[in-house]
This record gives sequence, structure tokens and C-alpha cells, in this order.
Amino acid sequence: MPPFILPDESGRLVSLEAVLAKGPVAVTFHRGHWCPYCRISIHALAKVQEEIFAQGGQIVAIMPERQQFAQEFKAEAKAAYPILIDIDSGYSMTLNLVFWIGTELEQLLSGFGRDVPSYQGNDSWTFPIPATFVVGRDCLIKARFVDPDYRKRMAIHDLLQAVREAR
Repeated sequence: MPPFILPDESGRLVSLEAVLAKGPVAVTFHRGHWCPYCRISIHALAKVQEEIFAQGGQIVAIMPERQQFAQEFKAEAKAAYPILIDIDSGYSMTLNLVFWIGTELEQLLSGFGRDVPSYQGNDSWTFPIPATFVVGRDCLIKARFVDPDYRKRMAIHDLLQAVREAR
């Protein structure tokens, strides 16, 4: 897994190296706080966070939104893990997870009241593909789930199994 150093929802810098020092980590990518499927996913992760922590695992969520939206996302889910901010999707791009939605979808989302440029701090109209990587302490990816269909996420039981196996 490529290394990262990203700010969390409170502005503290978090590195992959520091997180892995505590144990294997589930690195999850989300489109934004406004996405109902991302909200379901972050809540599901929060419900099993204690089980993951008890197994020596960690969780970090990564999203391309500004700090205030990362704070809201974390607080609403009652997540005890960091929500990292990938402004301009630089880290997501290193993993080839970023796509441009196009003018038609831009207009559609705007019509639904989604102010994505305000959320992201830019007007690129790009999103990460929702993905999950379980990374072992050796920095190798032990399991992954990447699907361009934003409605699909790694099943929680698969995530728990991958974290157990990555120990």
C-alpha cells in the first residue's frame, strides 16, 4: 500500500506507518458525507469498530471533503477512528481510484442540492471509487474490495475475517 500522511478531521496528520505500528488497518474510501451509501458504510464500520480494535486492527476512512464535513461524518456515525481528508483526491489518484462524473451527473447532483465544490473545496467534480483495503503491518494489501458501483462495499464479515487474517 502506498504510504500516506493526511490530516484527520481535527487537523492532526496521520500516517499509514503510524497506524500500522498498532496493527493491521482497514483503509476505506468514501465519496462524501452527502452520499447515503457512504453513510451506511461508515455506520456499519462504527458498529464493528470495537470488534476490530479488540482483534488488534485499526480503521481509517478517507474522503475528499473539507474538515467540517469530515467532522460531521465522524460525529454522526460515532466513529472512534480517524476520518482522513484527501483534498483534491491526491492519495486516491495514486491508487487509480478517482473518476470525473461528467457534466450530466454534475447537473443532476447540483439539482439535488449537493454542493460538491463547497464540500470538496474545488470544482473538479471528481470522486474516489468507494474501496476497502486491509493492510498488514508489513504494508502489504491482504484483502481488497473495489467496485465502481458506489452502492457496493466490502461485506462486514469479509472485512472482519481479513483483519483477523492480517494479524
